[in-house]
Amino acid sequence: MSLPDDAAKFFDASADRLPEQQARYNICPTQDIMAAVSHEGARYMTMMRWGFIPHWYKAPNDGPLLINARSETLAEKPAFREACRSRRCLIPATGFYEWSKEGEARLPWFLYPDHGPMLAFAGIWQVWKGPDETRHVTCAIVTTDASPDIAHIHQRMPVMIEPEHHGLWLGEAGKGAAILMHSPEKSGLSCHRVDPAVNSARFESPELIRPLA
Repeated sequence: MSLPDDAAKFFDASADRLPEQQARYNICPTQDIMAAVSHEGARYMTMMRWGFIPHWYKAPNDGPLLINARSETLAEKPAFREACRSRRCLIPATGFYEWSKEGEARLPWFLYPDHGPMLAFAGIWQVWKGPDETRHVTCAIVTTDASPDIAHIHQRMPVMIEPEHHGLWLGEAGKGAAILMHSPEKSGLSCHRVDPAVNSARFESPELIRPLA
């Protein structure tokens, strides 16, 4: 839910590789999302498929859809451990949705930063090539235990990287990025309930992030 120029400015990155696009309000798994990466000292924005595809998959749907990667096991899982060491990215968002449970019902919430223009989710990425030479640049969002102030909504949350640590997560500032993968004491997020229309990928509108009346 952020525009290319805004995201590039936030990450101090080039947006030359990004297509023109409008703000999104209901991004779903397997769709393309923006991400910041660093290569040979240059930081740039690019598009990636949200849904990490391990190299051994013979097709994108050859196994579970890996949209998230748990920080606690990231360095151990065969699907993620190489990307954890050498292919990390930052994923911009002005907010995100999460769902709480009330009986059998799943209630959508919109969470957004208390301060600052947007959030930077920790991500990992992978280039997947199929048997027919099909190529996808794919990614997953790294998650951790939710901080106490939002744990009533959901028990997990994205790992969020503060601006002063962007270089460390991207590998520009040497090793030690593992210290960034922790649950914060406070999320730094505000939240409100939103319309259940967000549950359908068919809906895409600013109305989706407005407080439920």
